[in-house]
Amino acid sequence: MSALAHPHRTARVAPLVACAARDQDGAAALEFALMAPLLFLMIFGTLEMAHSFYVKGVLTGAVNAAARNSSLQTGPTSQTTIDAAVSKIIKTGVPNSTVTFTRKNYAEFTSIGKPEDFTDTNKNAKRDAGECFTDMNGNSLWDADMGKTGLGGADDVVVYTVSISYTTMFNIGTFWGLPKTQKVNSTTILQNQPFSTQSERVGVQVCT
Repeated sequence: MSALAHPHRTARVAPLVACAARDQDGAAALEFALMAPLLFLMIFGTLEMAHSFYVKGVLTGAVNAAARNSSLQTGPTSQTTIDAAVSKIIKTGVPNSTVTFTRKNYAEFTSIGKPEDFTDTNKNAKRDAGECFTDMNGNSLWDADMGKTGLGGADDVVVYTVSISYTTMFNIGTFWGLPKTQKVNSTTILQNQPFSTQSERVGVQVCT
């Protein structure tokens, strides 16, 4: 029997159908409202992570370029020239960044990261106050790394570190307590050109 034969029944069903449709629309809107923050967090978090990899790539490329240039006999090996070239590459890729440079120089590759020699009087395998040591970097203090700060001289080996501080794109990390400003480092080892005779490094014994 058709619905036309019972117009009153049809009139009762129509409002129920419309109400169900409105309920479905309302449920979909509620679900979207609940899921949207998580969805946007995932999207922006992914973009933030991609940007951090991009910054690291720019930094690594700039530092590698500095290493290649300094290894060439005709390359720009002065401190200011290398720093300016590295800074230009980084600023082109990461305009809002702050770039800093640090250097430690050594007489040879095998000295990198080595502590200054000391007399282990009490045989405890560590340097204690009062034990004599050989001051190799001229600061009158015992150092766990004997390198001198700065570019060094002819034929010296230089540990060259470049640091970038930059503001993140979306500050997503603040949801997990991370700072808005991120810092990335990259280090390479350079050797100065033999533009003159390498200076001999003579340590001074200090007992304090």
